[in-house]
Amino acid sequence: MVVEAAKVGQNRYRERGGRYFEDFEVGHIYEHRPGRTITLTDNIWFTLLTMNTHPTHFDAEYAKHTEFGKPLIVSTLTLSIVTGMSVSDISQKAVANLGWTDIKLPHPVYERDTITAESEVLSKRPSKSRPGQGIVSFRTTGFNQNGNVICEYERTILVMGRENDIEEKAGY
Repeated sequence: MVVEAAKVGQNRYRERGGRYFEDFEVGHIYEHRPGRTITLTDNIWFTLLTMNTHPTHFDAEYAKHTEFGKPLIVSTLTLSIVTGMSVSDISQKAVANLGWTDIKLPHPVYERDTITAESEVLSKRPSKSRPGQGIVSFRTTGFNQNGNVICEYERTILVMGRENDIEEKAGY
């Protein structure tokens, strides 16, 4: 995670995170920490918020009779947490998400699993239509505490360049 401190007054500094377009290099891998342990409450709230009514996510008796033997964490919660973990490293200075592809969930996630993640820069180029901004593509991978890949996807973002810093203009 990149955290800078901008001087905003005498003996006063404001935390600023994220990377500009110029900071990314193809092949660099950013490890996203800290990890996040998933709770039963996380899973139940997410099923309610997203209206995912499949009982394998919140009915222990039902889930006991599945091949997994216990409730599964909702896959879109897994995707959301892995993505959220990456924000401070790769998209804190994003202007927009441009696309997600090849989402894979090769291993189940359960209550009390601890997730970590990393993102590799696959490509980058200056935007042709938005001067001072660039397009960067990543492969993000989430792991459980045993090192099993639990989520993987590619994501493309439009990110501001250093000269186009919105935070600076807005006084953040």
